[in-house]
Amino acid sequence: MEDLDDLYENAPCGYLSLAADGVIVKANRTLAGWLGVQSFDLLGKRFYDLLSVPGKIFYETHFAPLLRMQGHFNEVALDLVGPDGQKLPVLANAAERRSNDGGVQFTRITLFQAVDRRRYERDLVDARNAANRARRELEELNRTLEERIDAGIAERLKLEQGLLAEKEVARLREQFVAILGHDLRNPLASIAGGLNILSREPQSDKGRRVLTMMNQSTQRMSSLIEDMLDLARCRAGQGIAVDPKPTDLRVVLEHVVQELQTANPGRDIQSSLDIPDQVACDGGRVAQMVSNLIGNALTHGAPGRPVTVVAAPGPNEIIITVANEGDPIPRHVRDHLFEPFFRATGSAEKQGLGLGLFICSEIARSHGGRLEVHSDTKQTAFLFRMPV
Repeated sequence: MEDLDDLYENAPCGYLSLAADGVIVKANRTLAGWLGVQSFDLLGKRFYDLLSVPGKIFYETHFAPLLRMQGHFNEVALDLVGPDGQKLPVLANAAERRSNDGGVQFTRITLFQAVDRRRYERDLVDARNAANRARRELEELNRTLEERIDAGIAERLKLEQGLLAEKEVARLREQFVAILGHDLRNPLASIAGGLNILSREPQSDKGRRVLTMMNQSTQRMSSLIEDMLDLARCRAGQGIAVDPKPTDLRVVLEHVVQELQTANPGRDIQSSLDIPDQVACDGGRVAQMVSNLIGNALTHGAPGRPVTVVAAPGPNEIIITVANEGDPIPRHVRDHLFEPFFRATGSAEKQGLGLGLFICSEIARSHGGRLEVHSDTKQTAFLFRMPV
């Protein structure tokens, strides 16, 4: 003899009975087990409370109005949410019991788990979307095939015609790099060595001043040669060479700030370096970039206002910002700042060869990052974003 109470409590589906106001007055053990609660835990709750956020919206806009209109619905897909926040996909059937005057007495709801069905439906939708994408891509490929073939042939002819010229340019470029690397650096090193020897001997005040100026000039020449070497490597497609390894970047940046503060005692350089001790990067190249940016900020920023250096971690990146107050950089200048040999003014004394910011951007690119500039009436800021 079938036990009807057991049939209700342990049926292969969930049962709910709702009062006229939507409050649960009866729930079987099957549904409670699915949700990880006891049957009595569901009593007094509203069916609305068991639904996910999209389900609650559906309840208000479709579920309740449909029941009011026709008194039932079948196979409505919903997501129940248990106390642990896990979603349970179900298919719901509902029917109202009404009095003779049409008033709702209670509502019966049966729920069936629909995990596999919902997954199958999603797979069907994904497969259909993939097929539509493939069809559109094939149509686009067929439509542009002749244009792409013609463009490819024209490009091939252009490359063949320019091959000899490119070889000649490459040969001249290699000679240029060799001249900079040996014919200029070697004699400059000899001059620097001679100045070092002279600086150890007794000198008059005038002699010391001359030696100081000559040392500064050789350092400037060495810096210009290194910039030209970096430019030549970039133009040869080699990019800026970096050697990333675990580096205490905070110490590197502190040294750069201290060095420039010592060289510019009348200026205020403020720093806030809140970054991890070990960062995979080329410390020398990052120091070169930040030193260049601080130098630019000191040169072009308002003389009586501080230059700020901030390093902080971001989402999967390190952000180093060098900012100064002063006149904003005009938009037409910002558009060309990172181009080689670009100088905003004609003052060669302050601008050098116009390679500094170009090399800074190449150093950033070689680290997988980028260099940005933002400038308004409040401040001008260069941001180096490096992924970590």
